[in-house]
Amino acid sequence: MKKESEMISSSEPGDAAIRGSILIAGVGSVQGLGAAIARRFGREGYPVVLAGRNAEKLEATRSRLDADGITVRATSGDVANQEDVKRFVAAAEEQAPLAVAVHNAGSNRPAPFLELAQEEFEAHWREHALGAYHLARAALPALLARQNRDQPFSHGPSLIFTGASGSLRGKANYAPFSAAKGALRNLSQSLAREFGPWGVHVAHVVIDGGIAGERLLSKRPELQDSRGPDGLLNIDAIADAYWTLHHQHRSAWTQELDLRPWSESF
Repeated sequence: MKKESEMISSSEPGDAAIRGSILIAGVGSVQGLGAAIARRFGREGYPVVLAGRNAEKLEATRSRLDADGITVRATSGDVANQEDVKRFVAAAEEQAPLAVAVHNAGSNRPAPFLELAQEEFEAHWREHALGAYHLARAALPALLARQNRDQPFSHGPSLIFTGASGSLRGKANYAPFSAAKGALRNLSQSLAREFGPWGVHVAHVVIDGGIAGERLLSKRPELQDSRGPDGLLNIDAIADAYWTLHHQHRSAWTQELDLRPWSESF
């Protein structure tokens, strides 16, 4: 495993400081949403910092992006740990002033409620809600500093949270996930109301449907065929939505964006 200082590519776009950097907290596999967001912003010249708990997967993703010519740095740690998140933000600021912070961390482990241990309920809360709190606390000062310079950006900076259908409604056997995602959604609304008037675009993205990425398809590969063409959310299409959110003019910001396949019921 390489040291963090060695996990940096050599690509250096000249106007990276103008664009700013993007921090994505919650990056797993190369074929995951975090990596797709990194590719979308990275190919436009944004220096990327990836953060996640699995150092091996993180390095594999960094290597793949680096091979595509993207300026990328990877740093492992837990978004539920305050000191780790401060380190994530500092790593992004070393690349260029922070322009975008994305909370994409957290898993989903369904279980019958009466078989659910307190530790598992708390683990979901730490990954989704507490992790979002730590990222917001660490990133907002940097985002505010970027916006308050002499030439503020009309489209950002941005703080984006990845939500789910569980953010809106609780399903049987999904109590810890729904509780944690609901907390994250309400946090995003509070932050949008507090920091939107200061020029920070806070957005919550509801992913309503299965994502055609490694996490889902490695467990249930049959879904690719059973859902039919475009029946699962394409990770690059989701990443395009994050790109659009960040570049919205501040006169017409979206606070909550709901994404689902065309064939998904709601």
